[in-house]
Amino acid sequence: MKRHAVLWSMVVLAVVMLAPFVLVALNAVKTPEEYSTGGPLDLPTGVSLDGVVAFWDRVDFGEKLLNSAVISGSVAVLAVVVSVFNAYALGIGRVRGRLWILVVFLIANTLPQEALVYPLYFLANEVGLYDTKLAVIIIFTVVQAAFGTYLLTSTLGGFPRELLEAARIDGANKWQTLVRVVVPISRPTLGVLFVFFFIWTWNEFFLPLVLLISNENQTVPVALGVLQGQRMMDATMTSASALLGVIPAIVFFLIFQRALTRGITAGAVK
Repeated sequence: MKRHAVLWSMVVLAVVMLAPFVLVALNAVKTPEEYSTGGPLDLPTGVSLDGVVAFWDRVDFGEKLLNSAVISGSVAVLAVVVSVFNAYALGIGRVRGRLWILVVFLIANTLPQEALVYPLYFLANEVGLYDTKLAVIIIFTVVQAAFGTYLLTSTLGGFPRELLEAARIDGANKWQTLVRVVVPISRPTLGVLFVFFFIWTWNEFFLPLVLLISNENQTVPVALGVLQGQRMMDATMTSASALLGVIPAIVFFLIFQRALTRGITAGAVK
């Protein structure tokens, strides 16, 4: 009985989670006439990509897709690298004031973006990086690395000292120990951070909205929000925009699902 109850609860949860996506996908392939006649819950009589094509052309979605991919990919890679360096110093190097440094990183993760937006806008404007993708990459690298440092420090704090001692006896310096011992063993955890950093950055809206005002620099969420705010789209095009906005993140998640699963499994086994 318990097994059946768990199975049914999982089925219900899956239906609840997938229902909005399915509804958006169905309305994205309808014509405006079908939507106005049958409403959002009727099944389409065919597959119409007019809404998808119209939205793609209207916002130059390929350019927005490339901007989001460049920003999210750069942030994910850089944030993981910075997190590894910081955590190696704090978790294994045991620098002085380690606890207070971690408190600072923890506080940085709790600050709302609304409190940071004006200082970040002012700094970006002063150094000539306002309305550039580089400014967003730097900011989100720091933001994501704060969380990554906090997480990895606790992980590397329990790193087997026997392996570190064996590497030192073999003549490895600190850099070689990091690259050849610590990073390979911590790869599952780093893979999880990479996936999360990419998806979190991809979905960011508020700071890119403030810092990227040029149309050619906008990301996918900003383009969706700005265009929908103009109230110039019908319901089918709105559904098409939502579908195009979420598909890349889902594809990325599916591609790196194995790395995510290995990271979570490794953490559970440990």
